[in-house]
Amino acid sequence: MSAARRCRPPQALAGLFVWHLRNTGVRQRPCRFMHLYHVANDRLITFQYFNFLKRMYVTQCNKDLSQRAKPKSDSIVSPFHELQQLDQEKKAVNKINPISSPVHHLWSETSSRNKWRELKSTAETEDSGIPVGNESKEDRRWKEMKLRLDDLPGILARLSKIKLTALVVSTTSAGFAMAPVPFELTCFLLASLGTGLASCAANSINQFFEVPFDSNMNRTKNRPLVRGQISPLLAVCFAASCGIPGIALLTLGVNPLTGALGAFNIFLYTCCYTPLKRMSIANTWVGAVVGAIPPVMGWTAATGTLDAGALLLGGILYSWQFPHFNALSWGLREDYSRGGYCMMSVTHPGLCRRVALRHCLALIGLSTLAPVLNITTWTFPIISLPINLYISYLGFRFYKDADRSSSRKLFFCSLWHLPMLLLVMFTCKKSVLEKEDKGDLPRGSHETAMEIRLP
Repeated sequence: MSAARRCRPPQALAGLFVWHLRNTGVRQRPCRFMHLYHVANDRLITFQYFNFLKRMYVTQCNKDLSQRAKPKSDSIVSPFHELQQLDQEKKAVNKINPISSPVHHLWSETSSRNKWRELKSTAETEDSGIPVGNESKEDRRWKEMKLRLDDLPGILARLSKIKLTALVVSTTSAGFAMAPVPFELTCFLLASLGTGLASCAANSINQFFEVPFDSNMNRTKNRPLVRGQISPLLAVCFAASCGIPGIALLTLGVNPLTGALGAFNIFLYTCCYTPLKRMSIANTWVGAVVGAIPPVMGWTAATGTLDAGALLLGGILYSWQFPHFNALSWGLREDYSRGGYCMMSVTHPGLCRRVALRHCLALIGLSTLAPVLNITTWTFPIISLPINLYISYLGFRFYKDADRSSSRKLFFCSLWHLPMLLLVMFTCKKSVLEKEDKGDLPRGSHETAMEIRLP
């Protein structure tokens, strides 16, 4: 009897320990852990299902395709908005169905989630005009779109951003025309063609990398790769067929310095600027360097040297891009935020306006520097002063008002300001003969100028 009484305290302690485990829910913790794992797995948003060069990009939310290759008539719903709707659906189901255990809680959430997916797929099927009963599981996924050869030139033009490429070629032509050497048509055509091909390659690679982010932006959701009009393999092949001949033309047909600048610009745009757009606001300054290199390439194509005149033209293009792009990005802040891009207008709006005004004023100083470097006559800073003052005034209004109206005025002013400034600069350019008399011509151009003067 005494021995039995001695064993009772350990048994009582064991019973208290088991009772404590039941109250603290240790037995329920594995179920709770599994439940949290499934919820976290379902809420994970996969922006890109990337099977390299073999399959189209896929944007997923809760393992449901939210983007299709076939364009939809209704607007694209953000995946975060869909998650909010899913959470609201869960709350409604939880209020109606009382939960007795974690396992029952897990099964109820799974069933509600499956019902919500069925309702969503049914609504999408009805919107697309396909009968619900005749659509299989594979039909609800991505559909390959047939490519017509008649549509291929237009698709490739949008892939290469043909308008931006035309601007790049025009600034390269301006740099070639401003060079203090006689005009040579063959070299001019080779430089323009090579720069255009390099720009097409860089823009195509840029769109190839940014498909999952462009699909979330209204401004870029209709690009060819986002809509599935061409495959990623075709886009990469097109970029290679433009970039390799373009750099070869610049290197072998013009000079190695221009070819090196073209190759460096492709690298800077695709490998530095493109990933920086989602990492830091420094992407704007890197992108400005990318836009400043084409006029420098035009200058080096004509002269073969990298001197002060080339740097001045690059500086003008560098400063012009800040009011141009900052004003454009101000009206696209929602789009950039939705796409995950780190822009000054989104994260540092005050700095965005200050930088735009600062570089508007810098254009006045750079225009004054042109005659000092013996590139133009002193009439250029005088004639260009009104248009530089006007864009500076609009930059000041953008800095003070910080609204869409002032940003739009500054952006549209930048569209005509640059070509007019370059045209005035070309008309005020110092002639080759005048520089030859002063001995300011670069090496190699003196003999060419003498040949032109001789009968």
